[in-house]
Amino acid sequence: MDSQSIAGVLGSVIAIIVLVIAFAYGPMGPFGKVSRPAAAPAAQTAPAAPATPAPRGPVIREVPN
Repeated sequence: MDSQSIAGVLGSVIAIIVLVIAFAYGPMGPFGKVSRPAAAPAAQTAPAAPATPAPRGPVIREVPN
């Protein structure tokens, strides 16, 4: 075996390993991993009264010179 055929075999083995890892861990689109079903939306209730606004910092106003 000369060095070119050894490099070809080694390259093929590395390519196969990379493809196996890509198929195992990569995204497969809609055919891939099973997604969890969407949670049912909570019952629509009236929104709660808004809480008091958070305290604000000091107000800096323009002061003429």
